[in-house]
Amino acid sequence: MTISSHFSENLSRFQKIFRTDKNFDVVYHVMTIGERQGAIFFIDGFAKDDTMSRILQFFFSLKPEDIPEDAHEFSKRFTPYGEAGLLSEEEDIIVQVLSGITCLFLDGYDKAIMIDCRTYPARSVSEPEKDKVMRGSRDGFVETLVFNTALIRRRIRDPKLTMEILTAGDSSHTDIAIAYMEGRADMELLKKIKQQIRNLHVDALTMNQESLAECLYPYKWYNPFPKFKFSERPDTAAASILEGNIVILVDTSPAAMILPSSVFDIIEEADDYYFPPITGTYLRLSRMIISLLSLLLTPTWLLLMQNPQWIPKSLDFIRIADPVNLPLIWQLFILEFAIDGLRLAAINTPSMLTTPLSVIAGIVLGEYSVKSGWFNSETMLYMAFVTIANYSQASFELGYALKFMRLFILFCTSLFGLWGYIISLFITALAVVFNKTIAGKSYIYPLIPFHLSELKKRFIRTRLPHTSQSSEKEWK
Repeated sequence: MTISSHFSENLSRFQKIFRTDKNFDVVYHVMTIGERQGAIFFIDGFAKDDTMSRILQFFFSLKPEDIPEDAHEFSKRFTPYGEAGLLSEEEDIIVQVLSGITCLFLDGYDKAIMIDCRTYPARSVSEPEKDKVMRGSRDGFVETLVFNTALIRRRIRDPKLTMEILTAGDSSHTDIAIAYMEGRADMELLKKIKQQIRNLHVDALTMNQESLAECLYPYKWYNPFPKFKFSERPDTAAASILEGNIVILVDTSPAAMILPSSVFDIIEEADDYYFPPITGTYLRLSRMIISLLSLLLTPTWLLLMQNPQWIPKSLDFIRIADPVNLPLIWQLFILEFAIDGLRLAAINTPSMLTTPLSVIAGIVLGEYSVKSGWFNSETMLYMAFVTIANYSQASFELGYALKFMRLFILFCTSLFGLWGYIISLFITALAVVFNKTIAGKSYIYPLIPFHLSELKKRFIRTRLPHTSQSSEKEWK
């Protein structure tokens, strides 16, 4: 429905729509501009007070002869503060006002003048808590979309960097920014993603990026492997864009969603490139090996404990020295769940109590649980390594995927011994091999399909590609 050119009709209509008699934060102000009746609507807390004061002061100074007959001309000549636009559709005006834009109705105009002088409550840009920085920039994404796009723009000063804005959610109307490099990104995938967002029918993106991810890629619920890489670091997002990936930013979310992402993309971290190539290679290989050990260590140890005759004399120290009161498989399962319980407790514990409670938990679970006979010290040791190893890579999703696969291998090994161990490893390998990225490509490319040069880049941190224009004479 389009708005009317009669001021009184527009005023009463939008007073009812915004329920100004009940909503204390919806502010409207009736005024006279050049002997014409007018009114502004805005949300308290979204508008800059000093800017609004200047705008109103300027409007009050206008004379009747200054007022043009056309709303377009008025927006061009008399809106020096902020960005101005014209809207005539009622639904569009409602969404814009609720997004923080100031709306001006003026008698005789059949269009609303939208003035963008909004500001959002936001925390300062600081180092992300999740993606800790070893070396490099310590700015991180925040919950305000325009701040996040600016952090990327600061790193990529190229006109080919494109930021497209879309909205999703019938009630929330959440802003979604899609960032990519023109000519480098997969345009077919980009077209598909934009079409999916436009056709998305959802009430609200309550869990911002996770809600969007589930709508974009409705994969099987039993598939734990992540299809997206999440990062709170602008340098990681900028590097991914330059590599041809697509980055999705959702308003109110302090993280970027990078796609398409394979398992190698998820394991890779920006810190690898803040150190010399040999150090970066060591960090990358260490991360891969430790992640693999977190998957295989406890199942392999359980298999050897079930078949002690396979243990060579040089590895006799891995045998259990104390009596086993509780079967090993139950010890491992209980510890797997206990560790998650401690992790959840740490999240919900007030920061002032985190350290003392961690000490208490370490003493109780580390010492008294062994003395009581519930657990063996060897079981505690290997589970401690697995727990720490899960944090060697930044992705929570990949960490839990490895955890679920580890529990599956443990279960099969405890029931069927060696054959259960082999078959479960084979099933785990198939689950990874037959996974696909959101673009429909192999989850473990360039391993399958095999591409030697690209595979080397995944394991070895090479020098950044560059050319030098310096001559020997200049060096001399």
